[in-house]
Amino acid sequence: MKEITRIVEVFEQIDFSQRKAALATVVWVEGSSYRRPGARMLITDDGHWEGAISGGCLEGDALRKARQVMRDGQPIVVTYDTMDDGANSFGVGLGCNGIIDVLIEPIDPNSAQNPLILLKEFTQKRDVRALATVLKSKNFTGLTPGNRFVLTEQTLDSIPGWLHNDMHDVFSTGKPLTRTYSVLSGSAEVFIERIDPGIELIIFGAGYDVIPVAKLARELGWQVTVTDDCIAHLSPKRFPVATCVLYADRQAVIEQITITNRTAAILMSHNFNYDRAVLEKLLTTDVPYIGILGPGKRFAKMQEEFKKDGLTFSQTSLSRVHAPIGLDLGAETPDEIALSIMAEIKAFFTKGAGGFLKNKLGPIHERLAGNSADHHRQVNIIDSDAIGLDTI
Repeated sequence: MKEITRIVEVFEQIDFSQRKAALATVVWVEGSSYRRPGARMLITDDGHWEGAISGGCLEGDALRKARQVMRDGQPIVVTYDTMDDGANSFGVGLGCNGIIDVLIEPIDPNSAQNPLILLKEFTQKRDVRALATVLKSKNFTGLTPGNRFVLTEQTLDSIPGWLHNDMHDVFSTGKPLTRTYSVLSGSAEVFIERIDPGIELIIFGAGYDVIPVAKLARELGWQVTVTDDCIAHLSPKRFPVATCVLYADRQAVIEQITITNRTAAILMSHNFNYDRAVLEKLLTTDVPYIGILGPGKRFAKMQEEFKKDGLTFSQTSLSRVHAPIGLDLGAETPDEIALSIMAEIKAFFTKGAGGFLKNKLGPIHERLAGNSADHHRQVNIIDSDAIGLDTI
């Protein structure tokens, strides 16, 4: 989300009367790659770019290809093969051992097919959506490379029948795919991805240890709301990076916030009665993640008090509570504790194990569905001359 937002901001700053631009998007990965499908990079003809499609080994060559696309006005898909380290000096020492397909398309700010318009709409609405992009079209399909179809909760039935099942699957699972479809009397290769609005963090409590949590969450591109019923703690100067600073009574705060399936609520007030009151309200909502700062016995005491008050919550509802909050990183300082908290929340929403990658069997990332990378495209063996070009 943060990268897309920044790309849209840079796009809106470009003077297209003086400059040309192109958008590069990773649309297929086989083997290892630093970036996954959906990674983007906006490139201008003066050699600047925003975003990234690799760890630095592909950007220079992609810039050269983008200049060609800007001149020709036609999108291309470039395949970068870094499987053979012996024949590819770029793969050595950079962790590259894969095949990466990158769509590079010219940006016409006045075109209805401008992908930045769709990305801007996404940043404004902050909704979950599946996006299908035509990469290649053979014979008569009625499609051209760069055509796009969007699926949201409001447009579930507005996509072609031949894309229906796959777009719904990607919308549901979040797993991208690249596949060739028979369309009319031809065929079309299409990349389908899901783009998510990012995590929405609500922090209950506004003590000094909340400050690094809010800062780190915003660095990750998350939306951050800080709320407390002590107005003295809520000075805007204290939380300049927060998306929202909310003064609200503990009994009414839930009515003043929006909770989605991407919301994480964390209790950090250091006030037992405040945290207990807010937890009672949160357990009646559908918030998927609730974290409580402090020892596990603190949460246990809250449950005991719920029972004394005649309040009953199902085990499924209580299982949403993470107490103590955070991954076991050996954190001591507020900054380290913030890292521990952010790491656990990220692992929760991405279904990551949160352990050492060295102990993980198999590849770091799940292999993608779709066609194998035997496409008839220009294959680029990258050379080290591509290093050293400017970035924004």
